[in-house]
Amino acid sequence: MNTSFPLLFVSHGAPSFAIEPGLAGEKLAALGRQLPQPDAIVILSPHWITRDHVSVTASMYPKTIHDFGGFPDALYELSYPAPGAPELASHIVELLQTAGWDSRLDPVRGLDHGAWVPLRYLAPDAGIPVVQVSMPAILDTRSAWELGLALKPLREMNVLIVASGSLTHNLYEFRGSTSHGADYVKQFAAWTAETLHAANIDQLLDYKRYAPSAERAHPTDEHFLPLFIALGAAGENYQTQVLEGGITHGVLAMDSYLFTSPAVPFAHEAPFTSVQPVKGVA
Repeated sequence: MNTSFPLLFVSHGAPSFAIEPGLAGEKLAALGRQLPQPDAIVILSPHWITRDHVSVTASMYPKTIHDFGGFPDALYELSYPAPGAPELASHIVELLQTAGWDSRLDPVRGLDHGAWVPLRYLAPDAGIPVVQVSMPAILDTRSAWELGLALKPLREMNVLIVASGSLTHNLYEFRGSTSHGADYVKQFAAWTAETLHAANIDQLLDYKRYAPSAERAHPTDEHFLPLFIALGAAGENYQTQVLEGGITHGVLAMDSYLFTSPAVPFAHEAPFTSVQPVKGVA
């Protein structure tokens, strides 16, 4: 029997998401209560990018990193004291090296806000060990998919993989605009959902060519690349379910995706819309 654990792409939004859950926080919290209990969580975030290799946190007690400025004081008082998992971290390094990725342990690095903010909703008691894996700067959509594929065996170890990014991410508009572009955000989010459900992975991998307003939705693509990491870890013939999270700050689509394997379907009516089978990349 296939025992592959579900995995997630989550939109982590702005750091203020930690204290302003909105619809997306409610959906992630509901999902966290319904998912099977993992033995560990492995998370990736574009707020930890390494130059030419992949690093993996190896601390027993990873610190909470407040890697942002200009937000309410309450954010800087938050912590997410989940334990680490050094043995799992060593295994991840071995998996990545076997797949051809230069990988190494980092005994000092903690969890950035792209990791601990969504985990506050998914696993609020901070009792599940967490390991963070960096995103190398060389990633594009295809190599992000390959990185996810290298991590896929973790799903057979009762590990929850969380690829944390943002379905749209235009900080130029987030920071300064009085005119929010909700229409283009909705169009890009709808295209992503439709293209996933149509199993058109080739168009997804070349999304800058095919998606509406792609350059506006992602002037740089590091926050969209986690979706491709999730796709790689999902493997073939997966199913995907959308957690609709709405739009925050007018420009940040907060949708997330749950990926499951057909042999071990997971469904919960409350957080989800549109459940469709999707064939992955061979």
